[in-house]
Amino acid sequence: MNKDDFSNFNLNSLIRDNILKIDPYLSAREEYSYQEKNSIFLDANENSFGSPLSFSNSYNRYPDPLQKELKRKISEIKKISSSKIFLGNGSDEIIDLIYRIFSRPNTDNVIIFPPTYGMYEVSGKIHGVDIVKVFLTEEEYQLNLKKIKKAINPYSRIIFICSPNNPTGNDIKKEDIENIIKKFPGIVVLDEAYIDFSEKESFSLELEKYPNLIILQTLSKSWGLAGLRIGIAISSEEIIQWMNKVKFPYNVSQISQKIAIQALNNKDLFFYHLKNILSERKYMEDSLTKIPIIDKVYPSSSNFILVKISFSSKNLYQHLIDKKIIVRDQSKIILCNECLRITVGTHEENEYLIDQMKKYSEKCS
Repeated sequence: MNKDDFSNFNLNSLIRDNILKIDPYLSAREEYSYQEKNSIFLDANENSFGSPLSFSNSYNRYPDPLQKELKRKISEIKKISSSKIFLGNGSDEIIDLIYRIFSRPNTDNVIIFPPTYGMYEVSGKIHGVDIVKVFLTEEEYQLNLKKIKKAINPYSRIIFICSPNNPTGNDIKKEDIENIIKKFPGIVVLDEAYIDFSEKESFSLELEKYPNLIILQTLSKSWGLAGLRIGIAISSEEIIQWMNKVKFPYNVSQISQKIAIQALNNKDLFFYHLKNILSERKYMEDSLTKIPIIDKVYPSSSNFILVKISFSSKNLYQHLIDKKIIVRDQSKIILCNECLRITVGTHEENEYLIDQMKKYSEKCS
């Protein structure tokens, strides 16, 4: 594919043959337009007498299979048409769907850039797809465009890019992401789970330029709804339609949809929490750099910080566990030797963490 030229882009050529031929399952509520809430519903084999719940009698009905009301609310906030939004049971379901639609087991390969989110590789192995790894550059954790170009072959169907990246926390350079999207003839998945913590703008604002782009976002991080498991895919209407054909009929529960709408209606509290997280991230960065045992605090555009320990991150990790502080040991991850990943907590939690790390550092000196 030539730079900036998508005129020959053919989405169907990237879709697995058996998916192209699939006759999708239609749930009872998708076979017709059911706008009238006072109708008598005798179509889905639900319990018409209700549930044993004492606080509500509304959960005996199946949820909206296409989450129309929740999508409308997300559409308002993100300034993106509802028809270009797909909702999944967490981003992990969406990653799984992308493999199912666009990759052929035992034939195709997918390219990832470690260190990065582990489910790209795990899901690929579950689907029997070869995983090609092109490591990020050391220290700066950026794409190595020359090596990526060499890694791409006719069987490369999907590229996963995480920005801000997990577990390193940094933004991937926009021009490098654009280079990949424009030159790769397959599907590019840009995971923006942490985009709200970054000063960079989402690629969703430029979605119209890129018919091969799928953007992943989530309500788990900045919106604080991890327990609801709502992942978001933003892409062309054509790609979203294929996701709707392949997904399970009722993949997002009624209670998750209901609570998510309530949260999205409270934008003031969202921005208040976001401001506090960014302030606490700065406090943690400043405090951690002053602790002798810490070799490096990596720049972060996320709600966590990657730190490199001068010796034995495992010992510090265990010390923090003993003090009832749970962080993530990343020492076994490629290019993250002797590193811990620390989520930004409340000010009280962060103060306690810093205090315990100082005390451990003093014992080691």
